[in-house]
Amino acid sequence: MKLKALYSFALFSLFFVSSLFAQNYRIQNGFGIYGGLTQFDIETNSLVTQKDNGWLVGLAATVDLPHKWYNVSYNIQFSENKLGILALSAGGSQEEAVDYKLFTAQVALLGHLKLIKNHITIDAGPMLQYNSNLDIQDEAKENYLVSGYNTITAKDISEISRFNVNGAVGVSAGFDKFKVRAQYIYGFTNMLNKLNNQNFSENNDFKGNQSMLVFSAMVIF
Repeated sequence: MKLKALYSFALFSLFFVSSLFAQNYRIQNGFGIYGGLTQFDIETNSLVTQKDNGWLVGLAATVDLPHKWYNVSYNIQFSENKLGILALSAGGSQEEAVDYKLFTAQVALLGHLKLIKNHITIDAGPMLQYNSNLDIQDEAKENYLVSGYNTITAKDISEISRFNVNGAVGVSAGFDKFKVRAQYIYGFTNMLNKLNNQNFSENNDFKGNQSMLVFSAMVIF
């Protein structure tokens, strides 16, 4: 059900953005398929996190503006990300990482500043994200106490905010039919905000922003 919701959201967003740009620009020779690796983390003082690696696949369509110093593209991408959060087992003496998995669907509108024609560009733009809850990978660790707390367990922090607004910036390099891209995605919204509705006795001020690196390769048709 989680993946079905992610796909539905992304496809709806792609249809909406495609219709919007088709009314104003001639889209030509700009369809691409890409995939790569991610490194995900949540920047927060509320939890002790450990970044981990994941994967990403996506589709891109470019509005080619040959007489301008920039191009525009819209992208949809799906990723599976991993994250560790330190916690302590009952009766344990040393904290260890509880591994979580997070699925995301992201829709981005990017501007591409042409440094060397279309061969090297600086990319930046806003991104809308729908993500799953944090999914604990080892059910045996669900009742571990989260680092820094006496009553909050690993399973208690699973239900994070589902919709988030991000900013993306990166560099693309390559040729007409093949490009590689390095991208950094930062979350402007508080990804942990939903935890503040849980009425925890120890903390009602959870704050955290997504931090995500993406390294991908794109084939363009």
